[in-house]
Order: sequence, then structure tokens, then C-alpha cells
Amino acid sequence: MSQQRIIMNYTIPPSNEDIQVLAEETFDSIPEEIMEFCDNLVVQVEDVADEALEADLNLDDPFDLILLYRKGSELTPGVEKKVANEDDVLIIFRRPFLDYWCETQEDLNNLLRQLMIEELGQNFDFSDDEIEEMVDRHYQGAL
Repeated sequence: MSQQRIIMNYTIPPSNEDIQVLAEETFDSIPEEIMEFCDNLVVQVEDVADEALEADLNLDDPFDLILLYRKGSELTPGVEKKVANEDDVLIIFRRPFLDYWCETQEDLNNLLRQLMIEELGQNFDFSDDEIEEMVDRHYQGAL
């Protein structure tokens, strides 16, 4: 009887820059219904939420926050500020995103698209049913 060996290849996890490129490409493929609200949206990648944001949002763990949408005029969600740059920002927290990816074992691109649609859809007051329909429609289009 011969013995079989399984050899696995490991690579390094995607960097902030890798996730940034993926997010920008993914952003171009989100539903038009959401894109209508995203004229001044900037996508940004950070490792995890900092302590100030963690305190502002009353997070038990910074890994609880995967994506966060902020209007250009918000200091923290719900707190207005006056700034010269009014760009809206979608922040992707790399480490929690990669943890979630490992847990779900979904395709990385599809998972990021789904999370972006859900986060933006909720912030632009789409119903849960509308968000689910957009996710399903764009998941099918990605296959």
C-alpha cells in the first residue's frame, strides 16, 4: 500500500494595499442603485479600528467592525463636523475582514462585494429585502 502526502502551499495574507486594490475594483461593480449615492466616496483600508473609534462606537472588540461608512461631514457616526473635504469614506478594516473571510470560506471578491453592498445599502436607507436582492443579483453576476 502506497502512502500519499498532501502538500499545501501557503502564501502571505493580503496586505492593506492588496485589499485597497481589490476594494477599488469591487467598488466599480456594486449596484447602480447604490452608486447614485457615491459620487464623493473614497475607499480606505485600515488594519483595525483605533481605540478612539472603538470607544466612540462602544465596541467590545475592534474585530467586531469590518466596514464603516462615514459621511464627509461626520466626525463619528451621528456627530457632525465642518471640514473642507466633504468626501464620504468607506473604511475596510483589513484584519477583521480577513478573519471573517477565513470563517466563511467564501470567495474573497464576492465577500467584499457583499459586505460593501450591505454597509452602503444600510447607510443609504435601503430595506433589508432590497439589500438582499442586490447581493443575490450581484453574487449571481459574479459567478
